[in-house]
Amino acid sequence: MDHTLKIALPKGRMSEESIEFFYNQNISSLKNVSENRQLIFNDEVKKIQYLLIRSKDVGTYVEQGAADIGVIGYDLLLENSFDVFVPASLPFGNCRLSVAHPEKFNNWKKMKKLRVATKYPKITSKYFFEKGINIQMINLYGSIELAPLTDISDVIVDLVSTGQTLKAHNLYESDVILESNAQIILNSSSYVFHKKRITNILNKILNVSLSTNAKNN
Repeated sequence: MDHTLKIALPKGRMSEESIEFFYNQNISSLKNVSENRQLIFNDEVKKIQYLLIRSKDVGTYVEQGAADIGVIGYDLLLENSFDVFVPASLPFGNCRLSVAHPEKFNNWKKMKKLRVATKYPKITSKYFFEKGINIQMINLYGSIELAPLTDISDVIVDLVSTGQTLKAHNLYESDVILESNAQIILNSSSYVFHKKRITNILNKILNVSLSTNAKNN
């Protein structure tokens, strides 16, 4: 009997995009999970069990072997040192990690000391260190855009997709630190023991990536 592969997906929009992508590539027989409130659900046809978890925890689940495969943002891979294999990018989840600020801090690059609120302390520290800017790090875990509005910070470093949330709070995006998108990650041991099945999935993903790159070029 085939092993039931466990795939960890981040809750929210990326899980929906992942399932839709897997369905279109004949990896999954499930078309969507929008009406499913469970955190664990099974694709009996393809022998896959999906785990819906916090985006930041996907890497830990795959690293520890609780999941064979995971979908995670490139930003989180850079921020955390997960011991996982990263074989392919996925054609969705596009966003960017940027510095944003209220209008009164347009000159933030000239300030002697800068208060920065973020969920990405590792990436943020490296970025400002390389620019020679002394910062006070303020670690937050949600609603980062409120920090400068309540005078907790001068600027923020956060993910930006459309930029509408920043505009709604009168914040201006300045420097883009990195571009991010969804990535496939693997547990190394799982790949060894279930190489044939996982390779089959990867080939379908890589074929799409190659096709997308060819169109863009």
